[in-house]
Amino acid sequence: MAELDLFSQSFPTPASRIAELRASLAHHNSLYYTQAAPEISDADYDALFRELEQLEAKHPELHDPNSPSLRVGGAPIEGFQQIQHAVPMLSIDDVFELSAEAVEKSGASCPEHELIEFYKRLQKNLKRDAVSVTLEPKIDGVAVSLLYRDGKLAYAATRGDGQTGDDVTHNVRTIRSIPLELKFSPAPDPTSTIPSLLEVRGEIFMHHAAFAALNAERDEAGLSTFANPRNSAAGSLKQLDPKIVAQRPLAFLAHGLGAYEGAPLETEHQFHQLLVHLGIPQNQPILTAHDLDGMLAAVAQLDRDRHSLGYGTDGVVIKVLSRAERTTLGFTSRAPRWAAAYKFLPEQQETTLNSILIQVGRTGVLTPVAELTPVLISGSTVSRATLHNQDEITKKDIRLGATVLIEKAGEIIPAIVKVIRHVPDARPFSLYDSVGGKCPSCAGPITQEVGFVAWRCTNFECPAQAVTHITHFASRKALDLDGLGETVAEALVRHGHCRTPLDLFTLTEDILANLNLGTDEAPRRFGEKNSAKILAALHAAKSKPLHRWLYAMGIRQLGESAAKELSRLHHTLSEIPDSPILTELLRDTRATAKKQNEILAPYQISGEVGPAVAETILTFFQSQVGSQVIARLLTLGISPVSENYLPRPAEADLSALPLAGKTFVITGTLSIDRDEMKALIESKGGKVSGSVSAKTHYVLAGEGGGSKRDKAEKLGVTLLDEAALHLLLAGQ
Repeated sequence: MAELDLFSQSFPTPASRIAELRASLAHHNSLYYTQAAPEISDADYDALFRELEQLEAKHPELHDPNSPSLRVGGAPIEGFQQIQHAVPMLSIDDVFELSAEAVEKSGASCPEHELIEFYKRLQKNLKRDAVSVTLEPKIDGVAVSLLYRDGKLAYAATRGDGQTGDDVTHNVRTIRSIPLELKFSPAPDPTSTIPSLLEVRGEIFMHHAAFAALNAERDEAGLSTFANPRNSAAGSLKQLDPKIVAQRPLAFLAHGLGAYEGAPLETEHQFHQLLVHLGIPQNQPILTAHDLDGMLAAVAQLDRDRHSLGYGTDGVVIKVLSRAERTTLGFTSRAPRWAAAYKFLPEQQETTLNSILIQVGRTGVLTPVAELTPVLISGSTVSRATLHNQDEITKKDIRLGATVLIEKAGEIIPAIVKVIRHVPDARPFSLYDSVGGKCPSCAGPITQEVGFVAWRCTNFECPAQAVTHITHFASRKALDLDGLGETVAEALVRHGHCRTPLDLFTLTEDILANLNLGTDEAPRRFGEKNSAKILAALHAAKSKPLHRWLYAMGIRQLGESAAKELSRLHHTLSEIPDSPILTELLRDTRATAKKQNEILAPYQISGEVGPAVAETILTFFQSQVGSQVIARLLTLGISPVSENYLPRPAEADLSALPLAGKTFVITGTLSIDRDEMKALIESKGGKVSGSVSAKTHYVLAGEGGGSKRDKAEKLGVTLLDEAALHLLLAGQ
């Protein structure tokens, strides 16, 4: 029996290993996100995470909604349910720092007049001069409530109306700084126990650097940017898809207590000590003052120090220290009498907008940047401010030479609030006109897509986009240049070996083998083996089919499905610049709609290729840079040919292509990988679309299917299972 016990300990059960992995990942999450003291590398963490995911997939009976694996987000939810707060989640009354104008107008003694009046009310109601209070930064975030039962997160809810809020548990579970299960570390004493009920109130927010990075990503994608970190956090929490929320850099800090069943907490300090022991991140610093002068000094200190916190604050929250005294003071109908939020005046300055530069990002987005006369604001000198896009410029009527009011949005990102006055005869600024309708980096064409606010360079060979384009060019669904990822692409561009993706075909074994992926101080040579691998992949890429080359060029609106549809309609790449099919697609007006339908009907063109795609493709390939791309491909001995050329499906041999002219949408779980099923359908002449429409012929529905299955039924589109698909393939 002893040997059997030893054997079973050496090979743990799935349940015990899953429990061990969950505990380990929770521990490392706390070290990384709360204490900023990681013990293992990201790679080691990822290995533990993947092992847990694999085990949980094999053993669904061991599902736990608080598993660390769910930090990446689960399935989208239909809508937010309502949760009634165990204890009303009241707001705190604001008191304001007064401007010089307000002080003079009201006859107040100083800018802190309202704050002093609040403290005097505490003195009056408690009948003494010295009232001890705590002071902490007022985080500019979204108020939420986390409720733990027996140490496990039961739910998370927004403030709502104070009585009920939205259930945002699915989204909050993706925030890694929030513990899903509580443990004492270290326990205050051996008898310490986890509270049976603990409701923690706090703020969900974004750090300045994370917010700036998120807005930069949205700018690069041509999407509208968030006005400030609070809007960004609020918008993220309102997402119905937790996977989107998991990609947003949200953080949490606790600052208050709701429902509670546990050891007595007599002061605010004891509450914060409990948070420390339970691993719940808390608002800091917490200052203490015992009289009016001490409170004013603490407020002044927090006003100075808050700029170094790394996240947005707009004031100071003051609370009576003693919980017994809070009970004495009580509440009004909407707020506690024992607390107040002192709001600072936003720091703003006037300056002159001297010029507007246009920068080209890694994905081709043209971003206008205001050049300002330097001015000191929030402790630093500001000489530039992003203008985001043409819509922002138009909305604020920004013109060269204008006197503008600026502030640091979220106290770190310079932003133009408004125009104070224009110089005489100043004209509205046009981004398009300022660059002459061409990319300032490569002189290629620029476009503004329908539904997007950004202007973007569409040149496949734009040097400003070299790393992004090379990485996409080499990706698996493009030309599949195995081993050529972003690190290698960045090194090739940095060392001047590649300015465009087509430069890859001029690389030699010597250049690649000696490529330094590291730094001059810490070099990392690519090596002969890796070099040979990429050169072989480049040789194979020359004979890749047309749709792979079209997709590899990274032309906007030209996804994988649209590229395949274009290659079905065109035999070679050289046909596309003068394509009569694409030209006819552009004539999409009411006057010519009937004629156009007659001309295009035999081609049975899918929705992936419409007038917008036709315009983008023709604009690029008919431009000077587009012509140069085709010419250079011919010079390199590359002439991509379609492998699925079938412009008129009615002329297809149905014995070989039984699905010709039929459009499919795939949904649910199938017996084979979805990409494999897509390839099977396309090999038999069918087309696979990502969305259901009236033009869809069949929806292949596996287990599940959700909204696509529902839409198919609503539109009367035929639903197929795999057995029915195989009958179609057999011509039945």
